[in-house]
Amino acid sequence: MNYFIYLLIFLSVPMNIYAQEKQFTLEDLIPGGNSYSLVPKTEYRVKWKGDSLVFSNDTASFIAAPARPDKRTPFAEEARGTAKEGWENTDYCGENGSVAYTVGNGLYIADKEGRTWVVAEEDSTRDIVYGKAAHRNEFGIEKGTFWSPGGRFLAFYRLDESLVADYPLVDISAREAALKSIKYPMAGRESQQVTVGIYSLASKETVYLKTGEPEDRYLTNLSWDPGEQSVYIAELNRAQNHLQLNRYSVETGERTQLLLEERHEKYVEPQTPLLFLKRTPGRFIRQSAKDGYNHLYLYNTEGKLLKQLTSGEYTVGQVLGLDRAENQVFFVSNESNPLEFQVYKVHLKSGKKTQLTFAPGVHRPQLSASGNYLLDYYSNRDTPLHIDLVSTGNARTQRLQSAANPLAGYALPEICTGSLKAADGESDLYYRLTKPVGFEATKKYPTIVYVYGGPHSQLVVHSWLDAARGWEIYMAQKGYVVFTMDNRGTSNRGLAFEHVIHRRLGVHETDDQLCGIEFLRSLPYVDAERIGVHGWSYGGFMTLNLMLRHPGTFKVGVAGGPVVDWKYYEVMYGERYMSRPQENPEGYEECNMNRYAGRLDGRLLLIHGDEDPTVVWQNSLSFLKACIAAGTYPDYFVYPGQGHNMRGRDRVHLHEKITRYFDDFLK
Repeated sequence: MNYFIYLLIFLSVPMNIYAQEKQFTLEDLIPGGNSYSLVPKTEYRVKWKGDSLVFSNDTASFIAAPARPDKRTPFAEEARGTAKEGWENTDYCGENGSVAYTVGNGLYIADKEGRTWVVAEEDSTRDIVYGKAAHRNEFGIEKGTFWSPGGRFLAFYRLDESLVADYPLVDISAREAALKSIKYPMAGRESQQVTVGIYSLASKETVYLKTGEPEDRYLTNLSWDPGEQSVYIAELNRAQNHLQLNRYSVETGERTQLLLEERHEKYVEPQTPLLFLKRTPGRFIRQSAKDGYNHLYLYNTEGKLLKQLTSGEYTVGQVLGLDRAENQVFFVSNESNPLEFQVYKVHLKSGKKTQLTFAPGVHRPQLSASGNYLLDYYSNRDTPLHIDLVSTGNARTQRLQSAANPLAGYALPEICTGSLKAADGESDLYYRLTKPVGFEATKKYPTIVYVYGGPHSQLVVHSWLDAARGWEIYMAQKGYVVFTMDNRGTSNRGLAFEHVIHRRLGVHETDDQLCGIEFLRSLPYVDAERIGVHGWSYGGFMTLNLMLRHPGTFKVGVAGGPVVDWKYYEVMYGERYMSRPQENPEGYEECNMNRYAGRLDGRLLLIHGDEDPTVVWQNSLSFLKACIAAGTYPDYFVYPGQGHNMRGRDRVHLHEKITRYFDDFLK
């Protein structure tokens, strides 16, 4: 009798301890969930207004001097021009108080008195678009209007899409399903013809820059000179391997000088505008990866290189700006660790570089107007969020705000990072490994590889929880090992690392991911017979690559919004990495997943939004057709009315659908 009592007590102790810890739901972890709140939050958001600190939340705002951040007084934000119903792409100019905005495909300006000017009227008979982002938001382009430094002029993109094919999307919410055509320039086909207009607020007239014939040309990184006399454009040929930095006259639109050229056998990818010095006219700082890593260069406005400001086998990321005297430029880089981003300054004359932040992790700073202070937002594995005030003169740091751990009290998994060698035997690949909650070393667990693997991505960094996604935490709670690794082709590791994918998308990336599979199989707690893979967009493409090129490796896969055949993808991105289909037919054939439909082994679920304007629905539908012809049987799920990424409640449903699929066929 006593034996059974003691046994009952013994068995109940770990169960009671585990029961005391809260359990996640997808509603808690996924945006759109009814109880979504488990993200780091501070009491106040903090930002700069000039050299003053502004603390704000949903109910109040306060302002303080950096010397006394605790001495705060109530503060009312200045009105920035109220957007009216129907206005889109609003762009406020602090110098003149006006707002540029679009309605339909037309471009307009409203001043602070409420008066409105037509910059370019919409023409419903022509496929002309004014004031919106060009080139499908590639090359760092996020908007289509650019105020001059003094607010006297508005530069804007004009897109002629008359030669671009109409692509049909269908709105099934209408009583009779309605056609929603978009302009979608597929690889190898006709693209946008883009020009740049300069509207004068004084004359109410527009001058168009004479950039030559607009076809097969990308106009990127538009920059104003401080005197508002010139506009600088980084122009790329369609092959994206030859860049010209040109200067144009605001008055006449004429090109006044070709400042420099940059070529690469694979591609050149300008991402940022020039940073002009105001106190030393005729100089600017330019970012370029021409030496293999993105670095800073000081030029004069005649195109002469005065000095390379940074160098080495690391990547310069965000450039924050200059101090008021323009002696120092501030920037973020991963010099100290490929998985961390710290803040530095470099002296323009002496070239001396100084590190300003030191706490391990990922730092996302804001520079004050004078350059005397930084607001340093940072996190690391064990730190949800700190906001520090940093003096740029001596790196002295003061804590302003801290976020409490929103996951306190929950049963959390063990997360670790490490590295292994790529398929080339030389490159280091960094991974994140999330173990199941309640991990037992003697058990064998089902394992999911979460993959993206494409350009402009880095999934493994030393931010909070090592950047593990909410869904990964949830799957660890359900008893899965979750593994993520950045293969060659991903970002912030230099051109040699990134360029390896050129004209052969999916090949080397897949080889690297298989190195990760070998590593997983070496772990005694990973069940090699129960390995699954999931990814979205490029990650969906990678999921198909991994399952179809290497049948038998993965028991289950979920491919969301996948590119299947790169000839169905858009010009700017697709041709940068694959060239045109007519120039690289072997490469397009090699990475066409429809060719491998007959090799499907294991359970595969494809998911797509039926109004996806990025990876059009045709991709996954073509794969279904190929599978029917090949006699293989994937599963399929469609989100009606959704685009490339599911929003709102559909996003929660999506992650529940993915989870159930792994539970049904992998667990």
